[in-house]
Order: sequence, then C-alpha cells, then structure tokens
Amino acid sequence: MNLKTYLEEVKKGNVDLQEETAKILEQAEKINQEYHYLNFISKDLATTQSKQSTGKLAGLFLSVKDNICVQNIPSTAGSKILSNYKPPFHATAVQKAISEGAIIIGKTNQEEFGFGGFGTNMGIGFETPLNPYDQNRATGGSSGGAGGLANKLPHHVAMAESTGGSIEAPAAFCNVFGFCPTYSRVSRYGLIDYANSLDKIGPVSTDLYGAALLLETISGHDVKDSTSSQEIVPKFTDYLNKDVKGLKIGIVKEAFGEGTSPDVKKKVEEAISKLEQLGCKIETVNLPLVSKYGIPTYYLLATTEASTNLAKYCGMRYGYAEELKGDFNDYFTHIRSTAFGKEAKRRIMLGSFARMAGFRDAYYLKAMKVRTKIIQEYKQALSKVDLLITPTMPILPPTFNEIKQLTPLQTYMMDVLTAGPNLAGLPHASVPVGFSKNLPVGMSIIADHYKEGLVFQAAKEFQSH
Repeated sequence: MNLKTYLEEVKKGNVDLQEETAKILEQAEKINQEYHYLNFISKDLATTQSKQSTGKLAGLFLSVKDNICVQNIPSTAGSKILSNYKPPFHATAVQKAISEGAIIIGKTNQEEFGFGGFGTNMGIGFETPLNPYDQNRATGGSSGGAGGLANKLPHHVAMAESTGGSIEAPAAFCNVFGFCPTYSRVSRYGLIDYANSLDKIGPVSTDLYGAALLLETISGHDVKDSTSSQEIVPKFTDYLNKDVKGLKIGIVKEAFGEGTSPDVKKKVEEAISKLEQLGCKIETVNLPLVSKYGIPTYYLLATTEASTNLAKYCGMRYGYAEELKGDFNDYFTHIRSTAFGKEAKRRIMLGSFARMAGFRDAYYLKAMKVRTKIIQEYKQALSKVDLLITPTMPILPPTFNEIKQLTPLQTYMMDVLTAGPNLAGLPHASVPVGFSKNLPVGMSIIADHYKEGLVFQAAKEFQSH
C-alpha cells in the first residue's frame, strides 16, 4: 500500500492507529539494532499521539533529525556536548507536522552538528549508520539516519536538514527522495544551527507524495524566524499530477566531467534520456564559477558560521558539563576538547581562523562576494531553462575502508555537486535513478527560488522506477 492510499485509509477509519504505531515502533527498534539509524525512539510520545492523530498528516509516521528540537525528547545534534539536552519546545516545523496529525517515532542519527558528507564523522559515543544495501558502506551524511530509515520503514517520512548536501547525499546513497527547499521556505526556529545562512529543513522518503505533503505542511512564514519567507506556499502535491512535456532541462556540463564516476554518469544520462522521451527539451549549460569556486566558498562560509554558533557550547547552561574547577577559560577549553569530536574541532579552528582580525577581509568577505557571483550564475542559467540536472554524488556509496584512506580535503570535495545549489539557496532534490553494481545512484534536479513544484513535477516521473 503506497503512502497516499494508506493515509486515505486512516482518514476513513480503516486503520487501527494504536496497533499500527506499535508495529512501526517494533520495526524501528529492530532496524535500529542492525543499522543504527536512530539516536532515540520516542515510544511514549508516539503512543500518545496515535490516540489523537487528526489532520492531513493523520497516521503519518515521522522521524526527526537529531538537530531539530522535539519537546522533552533528547535532541543532541549527534554531539556529546549536547548529551541529555531535552528542549522545552518544539521546532516550528515539528509543531506544524504534529498539528496536522504526524506521529513522532524518534530522532535520527547524524554526523556531529552535520559536519560531513559520508555519515562517518560521528560524535563521541554515537554509532555510525550503515548503508541499507551493504553494511560495509556509508549511508551518506550528515542525515544518514534519515536516509537509511526512510529506505527501511513503511508509512514514514523523515524530517531532515541540509547545509551543503546533508539531505541529498544520504538520499542518493540510500535510494530515496531527498528534498531540499528554497532557503527560508521552512522556518529554522528550533533547528540547532550549523551555518545560519545555509541550513534548510526538508523531507526524505521513498514516497514522493509523502515528501510533497510534508513539505507543504511545514513551509510558510514564522514570526519566530525573521529569515523565513512570506512567499505563498503552493500545494506541492498538485504538481505530482502534471506531466513534464515542454519543460526545458539544462544539463550542467561540468558535473559530468573529471571526478564523476562513469557508473554514476551512465545512470544519470539514462535518466536524462527518459525525460527527453517524455517530452522535455534538453540542452547543455555551463556553470564554471560553481564548478571552480563552489567548494572553497562553501567551506569558508560554513565553517566561519559554525565556529560562531558553536561558541555557546561551554558546559554551563545545558548539555555536557563537569564540576567547575579553576577559571572559566580553563573549564571552557576542557569541556570543548573533551566533548567535541575530531571533525567538529577541525571546523571550529578553520572557521575561527577565517574570521580573525586580519583574515576576515581576505577569506570570509571575499567568499561572500564569490557567493553572490555564484547565485548570479545560477539565476542566469535558470532564466533560459526550467530546471538544471547533475548527478547528486560523484561516486557510488563508498566502503568505510575507502573513506579511511581519504584526506579531509578529499572528503570535502565529495560535496562538489551539492555545495553550489545550497550556497545559492535554490530548491533541489536527489531522485533515485537506478542501480550500478547493486548500489543506488541519485540525480539532482535544481530549480529557481520558490519553484519547488517544478522539481516535484520532474521527480515524479521516477517514482515508479
């Protein structure tokens, strides 16, 4: 039973939600024991919500990435430094979903504060999520738990978050849809920050209808978030009924060059041919600035903002703490060196350097100017075509041994295809387009700001595949 049919059966009263919830929680627990997709399973909350689930999401099981706050449920962003933090409030996106009947089953595993693209930079004490097709391979990150659980659990949508590819990468590696909306489309209130100008909340699911339904539910202006958009939210599910005939598709030439695996390239090219057969007009587009400067610009801005955001975690107000000894500076240093993982420390140092007096103009401000040029390049391309297409990730899901051989710079380069649209705040989705060597391949579909509907319109052609 697909998700749309299931939700209709719930509305008709043909599903015993309490019984169904118990089954889903049992399944989630078994999956978690083997694959490590959840940091916390909210049995009591889900059981209570199953008794009063009404609205357009009634009966929908929802997992929430661990950096999105759920009231009185541990929300740690995958870090020891937030161990046992239980927010006294819901994130706005979570509250909107609950108000429409969503049932929260737990918090999904992630790389510490979202720092990574493979799902392997785990905080101290957290397990690494395993790929649903090969447990020796990565799920992609940072929303690895969301991607894996979306693949395995029925009647479920994962609420995830992306900064530079954290929705799209796990979607590609786990063979699910991962949708990153326009920056500001969804309120960030209650999201534990990585980089304020880049963070976006979006859905991950095997079912495109579920992803569209959740996104239209959680989108919209929020008085608690001054950066949230006042743009009218269309009914994204309506776009799933439209064909793609006549849509102009721009194929980003640089995304199919050196560095992109032939296995990935072949499957994405087959998907493009499918769109052409369905009536899309295909042309080649060049994005040289994005290709050359996307990664350095993204990492300069993201680490600078992360360094600022993480300064508040000092072992005093909430999260990990020890007995206060000596002066505050010594205590602050001890707590952060004890509770932050290796990658978090690296990004804090990179960001702190880039925003220091004497370096701010040379690095941070220059990166901001390049970001503006990158946005202009995207806007120019999207003035000529409706959508842009690239592979989501340049490689197939790697083994953990392969990842260990990579330098930090090599791992950062894996964001080469996802950093650009995230920098520009453009809506985009990773769409499953088949398998190569028994491993999933994702294709990225990118639209202009606030044109998420067009992405759903094109993505729905691959639902049956």
